[in-house]
Order: sequence, then C-alpha cells, then structure tokens
Amino acid sequence: MHAVVLHEFGPAENLTYETWPDPLAGPGQVRIAVRAAGVHHVETVMRRGEASGMAPPLPELPSVFGGEVAGIVDALGPGVDAAWLGRAVVTPRSEPGGYAELAVADLAQLHEVPDGLGFEAAVTMVMTGATAMGLLDAARLTSDDVVLVTSAAGGVGRLVVQYAAALGAVVVGAAGGAEKVEAVRELGADLAVDYNEPGWADLVGERLDGRAVSVVLDGVGGEKSAAAFGLLGAGGRYVVIGWSSQEGFEPDAGVVRERGITVTNALLQLIERPQDGPERERQALDAAAKGQLVPAVQAFPLAEAARAHAAMERRETTGKVVLVP
Repeated sequence: MHAVVLHEFGPAENLTYETWPDPLAGPGQVRIAVRAAGVHHVETVMRRGEASGMAPPLPELPSVFGGEVAGIVDALGPGVDAAWLGRAVVTPRSEPGGYAELAVADLAQLHEVPDGLGFEAAVTMVMTGATAMGLLDAARLTSDDVVLVTSAAGGVGRLVVQYAAALGAVVVGAAGGAEKVEAVRELGADLAVDYNEPGWADLVGERLDGRAVSVVLDGVGGEKSAAAFGLLGAGGRYVVIGWSSQEGFEPDAGVVRERGITVTNALLQLIERPQDGPERERQALDAAAKGQLVPAVQAFPLAEAARAHAAMERRETTGKVVLVP
C-alpha cells in the first residue's frame, strides 16, 4: 500500500508518500480500505518533534501518523463475523496510522457509518465531532448565555457555533481572515469578527451594547485568548476547547477570584476520561446523520499530506482537514 511516512522529525516536507507494508488484521480486528483519514493540529506538533503535555508521546520513527479513518472493511482477522466484510465503517483509532491506504482496527473501536453520511463527514465526526460534544457538555450552555467562540472556523469551532446558535444563545464567533469570518456568520453566529484585526475585542464589547460575555469557548491560545478572557463578565465561564495557535495562556488567578470566573480545561477532561469516548462518538455520528450538526471538511489527496500540514501551520485551512487516498 501507499502511506505517508515520517522518517525524521522536522518540517512538513519530511512527510513522504511511499510504499509501506500492508497491515494484517489480527484476532478481533478488521482491515479497512481507507476512503478518508483525519488530520489534527497536534500531529503537526508531533511531526516537529516537540513534546507537549497536550500531545501524545512522540512515536518511534519511521512512523505513519494519524488514527481516525473511514472506509470499507476489506479483510477480517481470526474470529470476526463474516458479516463485517464490505461494511462502511469509521474508527478513531487504527494501525499503523491513518495516513495510509489500508488500516487495521479493533472491532471494539468500530462504528458503522450511518446511512446518508459520507466518509469525509464520518471521519470528521468520530473524533472532532465527539470532542465537540464533550466540550459542550463541560460548557453547560443555555439559551440565556452570550457565548464567544475563538477559532470558530476550525473543525471543532464550527460545530460549537452551530450548537450554540441552535440552542438560542447569543453567539460571537472569532476567526482569522475575511473568508473565515464569513463562514462563521453563515453558521448562525450573531456576530462574527476577525481576531487578526487590532481592537477586535473592543468591537465585540461595543456590538454587545453593554451585555457581558458569559461563556468563552477558547480554541486558540495566546494573546487572542487573553483578549477573549477580558470580555467575560462576573460569574462567567472560561472553557478551553483547543489551542490551535500552540501558544499558551493562563488566566490571571487574581482576576478569576475577583470576578468569580470558573476556568475549565475541557480538553484535558476529555483526555482524562477516555471511557466516555464511544458514546460521544455515536452521538456525534448520529447528530451529523440527522443534519443537526454539519461538519466542514477541507480535503487533500493523501499524497499531499505535507501540503496539508503546512497549510494548517499557516492557519490557512477551514474546518476539518482530511486526507483522501
């Protein structure tokens, strides 16, 4: 098969498209002919060889990155019911990695792709969608909230904006660049702003006409997070749902106490509770199949995984990045 392989940590061009041994399904496993594979920001960090508390341990090299894939079961391991052969499935975890034409997964990690849902949408929802569901649980949104979502044009951000808007909350979406801002507006945000523009937070404050932000769902980090945090009113909730800029931000403890703000690292909570994953995956797939949440996908050919990584690092992508063999 063909796969994208990393032999040396470093820049995106270190990802090479090459021939790799076909994986074999073991007991209780199926092999999947991959139709779509998901890509995450954290994988760009790992590819560079950078250790991070929010990232898995660095792999031994050479390595095939990725994990979530959707496709057709084309081979069965010992003891697997023959009825699985030919089924459309999706999984958040596969071997040797998702950036490949073939991948192996345990039956316990499989979901059938719901009728009417494409492979690219399914692979988006099985992890990014499930993550969004978990983050929303942590945020405890209500229709009375004024919600500010940063990185609102990203894979998770877009789903969060849709959910909050459907709930009836006032939604402010912040993203980088006119095209992304327009995309956020089309998702149902009451106000969409470009957080690359100076004074964007002041603009949000003015447009809210004295009404304070009650919840910040922060998916970016760094100075943009600091500006978003500054918009929270007394008793507000600051919820970390990502760190796409890979820049740190730590709310001032004195301000948190003085204003009665609740700080929740929802992303870390999800990592610490993997047992909740399968149910959230099912919920996310079902929500997409019913049209309740509509994932946005930016697809790249598998052979151009290096270009996909480079585009993500330059913050040029919108929605979930997916590789298509």
